[in-house]
Amino acid sequence: MAGPKIVFVGAGSTVFARNLMGDIWSRPELAGSRVVLHDIDPGRLATSEAVGRKIADTMRVPGQVESTVDLRSALDGASYVVTMFQVGGYRPSTVIDFEIPKKYRLRQTIADTLGVGGIMRGLRTVPVLLDVCKTMEEVCPDALLLNYVNPMSMLCWAVSRASTITTVGLCHSVQHTAAQLAGDIGVPVEEISYLCAGINHMAFYLSFERETPDGVKDLYPLIRERGRQFPMPMRGDEERSDGGFEGLSDAVRYEMLKRLGYFVTESSEHFAEYVPWFIKEGRSDLVDRFGIPLDEYPRRCENQIAGWERLRARMEDPNAPIRVVPSMEYGSGIIHSMETGEKRVVYGNVSNRGLISNLPEGCCVEVPCVVDAKGVQPQVVGELPPQLAALMQTNINVQWLTVEAALTGKREHVYHAAMLDPHTSAELDLDQIWSLVDDLMEAHRGMISESLYE
Repeated sequence: MAGPKIVFVGAGSTVFARNLMGDIWSRPELAGSRVVLHDIDPGRLATSEAVGRKIADTMRVPGQVESTVDLRSALDGASYVVTMFQVGGYRPSTVIDFEIPKKYRLRQTIADTLGVGGIMRGLRTVPVLLDVCKTMEEVCPDALLLNYVNPMSMLCWAVSRASTITTVGLCHSVQHTAAQLAGDIGVPVEEISYLCAGINHMAFYLSFERETPDGVKDLYPLIRERGRQFPMPMRGDEERSDGGFEGLSDAVRYEMLKRLGYFVTESSEHFAEYVPWFIKEGRSDLVDRFGIPLDEYPRRCENQIAGWERLRARMEDPNAPIRVVPSMEYGSGIIHSMETGEKRVVYGNVSNRGLISNLPEGCCVEVPCVVDAKGVQPQVVGELPPQLAALMQTNINVQWLTVEAALTGKREHVYHAAMLDPHTSAELDLDQIWSLVDDLMEAHRGMISESLYE
């Protein structure tokens, strides 16, 4: 049976594309899906297409895979569009995002969501994503956009303001962290239910419970008890698609649980740079105490680059077997529910239209969403605990001003975003922040809209 046309934009991200193709074709109702791969790098694109053919052959499904460097051709008539690209790549953009702030003694861990690195990534990426949306409006206006690109909140907020395309932002932090917590306390994850809400990379589990024959049991006491034990849980493994390492401490998140009363979804190495308390010049004691991996994202990128040619040779080898292992990503489940009507709940990043009452209307929030033949339907959460909403607001301020700069071309809002960033403002004075922004903008010239240089 023929299935929907599903387009991957940025399909040169071969490992992620591989996982998602396997997820899609592993569902019988989607086994005939036509997957169209698009990327601006023909070499990476050819590898991803070869991998797709191997997956289809291995799974013995009728699904089709094809590739093109022409975006309009790829999108024409699509039912679903999945974005998975990085604008500017590791070199030069990510290197710029890390090395220039270091001259100001400002250190980062990941720099893909917030901070000066997240701001620059947002400014690079918003115009590219909006170009995709503009083309979708012309050739597949009813398609659903599933965005996996960071900075998630900034991008989804920009799309909601500047495009008519229906969009949901997808991240794996909610379901991954739930599984990690289940492991921390020794409870089978399939017996756990939870409610989570907030903003991307800063959502919190409002409840975390276990279904038992005697009723529902609150698991937060067990999580708090685990947080009082030493050593702290460690995260990461060598097979992670993001290249993360073994031995990443989760001390930051357990510290925030102690201070705020709730556990946050995004990893400790990410969260440490969203707040002003963990990365401080001259405070190596904090870095040691909380196991904060400075420059973690460049390290991951270097690892991936070093192993890419070996990985590509293995994936392109027609005689080498390819393992198809289900991932925890929501994308295929959303497509399956919309095609079959089978109801499921996912966590999506969507526009706040009365969903969380004490966060700004229109900002991007991460909430449970019911998905069926009617589409993605965000669920009302109501009011968050005030300390959680207040913390999220510090990040929303930066997102808002970055989106404002990207959409209006007003450069002053880039300075304002950096000025209000929790980590940056805790380390630098105003003159330093203005100078840092100028240096970053100059280094990114040609990758950021010219309207911000006028």
